[in-house]
Amino acid sequence: MFITQPLLSPISWTECSTVSSNTEFWAALVETLLPDYVNTCRWFAGKARQQTGFTIKTIHTLTLVDNDFSYLLVVEATYADGEPERYLLPLSFISDNVAQRLPNQLNDIPDKGRIGQATLGDTSGLLVDAIYDQRFRQTIFSHVYRNRVLLETDGQLNFQRGKGLEEGDEDLDSSVLPVDSSNSAMVFGNKYFLKLYRKLFQETNPEVDMVAFLTDESNFPHIPAFGGSIIWQRTNTPDVTLGMIQRMVPNEKDSWMQTGDYLNDFLYAVPQRMFAIREDVFDKVELLGKRTGELHSALYKPDAGPDFTPERFTKDYRDFMIKRLEDLLERRYALLIDNYTKLDPHAQRLAWVFMEAREMIESFIDDFRSRHLDSLRIRIHGDYHLGQVLATGDDFVVIDFEGEPESTITERKIKHSPLKDVAGMIRSYHYAVSAKLFNSVETDGLNSEHLQRVSDRWFYLIRDTFLHAYMDVFEVPHPLFKNNTETNYLLLVYLLEKAVYELGYEISYRPSWVKIPLKGIIDVIREIEKIRLSDGKDTPDIPMLQTALLQSKE
Repeated sequence: MFITQPLLSPISWTECSTVSSNTEFWAALVETLLPDYVNTCRWFAGKARQQTGFTIKTIHTLTLVDNDFSYLLVVEATYADGEPERYLLPLSFISDNVAQRLPNQLNDIPDKGRIGQATLGDTSGLLVDAIYDQRFRQTIFSHVYRNRVLLETDGQLNFQRGKGLEEGDEDLDSSVLPVDSSNSAMVFGNKYFLKLYRKLFQETNPEVDMVAFLTDESNFPHIPAFGGSIIWQRTNTPDVTLGMIQRMVPNEKDSWMQTGDYLNDFLYAVPQRMFAIREDVFDKVELLGKRTGELHSALYKPDAGPDFTPERFTKDYRDFMIKRLEDLLERRYALLIDNYTKLDPHAQRLAWVFMEAREMIESFIDDFRSRHLDSLRIRIHGDYHLGQVLATGDDFVVIDFEGEPESTITERKIKHSPLKDVAGMIRSYHYAVSAKLFNSVETDGLNSEHLQRVSDRWFYLIRDTFLHAYMDVFEVPHPLFKNNTETNYLLLVYLLEKAVYELGYEISYRPSWVKIPLKGIIDVIREIEKIRLSDGKDTPDIPMLQTALLQSKE
């Protein structure tokens, strides 16, 4: 599983300065142990690519509590095609002597944390991912607690403490969460959560920017509070985020699971031709709408620095959105044509209406290029849905501010109307009810058109409840939402973008779910048609929405 050949080196691991500058030692590591180990790691995204090699680009040295050392390695993976990637690998050496003196130190390290056996100088031991070394965990947490700055040959490591880290919490027991993901998670005193970012980008992580701003600048209470960050600062080069500490939040479940729970009663009533929603469901939806509005209100700071200052709908932003929409639509039309025969009859009818409305959609997008807009744009969550909200007793906590996974880091920091987040949550509610009704044993055999009508009724009630509670947070008029006309228009732009984005995934991976985003797109097109008529743009060469195509021929 792991290469266990020893690394031959005439040096001692504890000679810190010598190890970090010894090219022979690190070259041996790269040639023997590192490639096989990295390719077993969940956080390494390059497994499926043809690799041409690994290089250790930077070595950061950390002095541990017992005057031993750990290293933060920045490892570059290169490929036959495409850009190289950089990853963070913390490295510790557990000598046989340390293992005998502290037996639990070695026993607590799982197989996935063991890089391989090594002989360093006259000392034998085990090279490990340092997150499994309790001394390493204690050191980095203590550095954040003390606001330490470590000068390095390539810049400095800045351990920044946030408001969420309390006095007296420097020395806490720690452990590694067993969940495998694209990052690594450590827990301190069951009170703090440290996320170590594995794949590195040439700028700060948007999640750290957002959480730090909401905690330290806006005092927004409904997120896991910012406890601190680890930033690699370099001269004349963008900073790189290595890690972040947040407060842990006790929670029952995320809001996707909670919504599924309170949809169960609704689901069981549908076959009996009954329609019922408990009053406490509306209370939960209203509260989430309110908390979402409060989140965006906390992000609206006219006097903030350039990263968070509100901006207008500039030409560059409109061009970005139009290109994104046009590219998405072009690819989705092609996917629908190629996969049309795989769709069920209901989805096929929805697909036809969507494709027949192409000219109307293109006209709507073109209108976005020049329509006068006074509303403002701010930094937003960017990947907002029910799974990003934790239910905590009688309230909610918003998590995971990294942004849309398929976007670049630069794109994740682009300012949007907060209605983009609102659109994401609305689409999430639509998915929740549609997935429940169309994919449950209880509704097997029921007419699909009937299920569509029932799910629409539930969704429209929940959507309107969420929207009303959200807008009630803001004074009218508000710089973010100049008037109702602009608000409705912009919400359609983002709902269209979101539903078309979703369509690609469903066609490729879940054809039976294609009707969910398609129905969302049709709802948007209906509203686009209303705007078109109210604007007096009933252009004869653009056909009206072909709703007759939705009727079953059975």
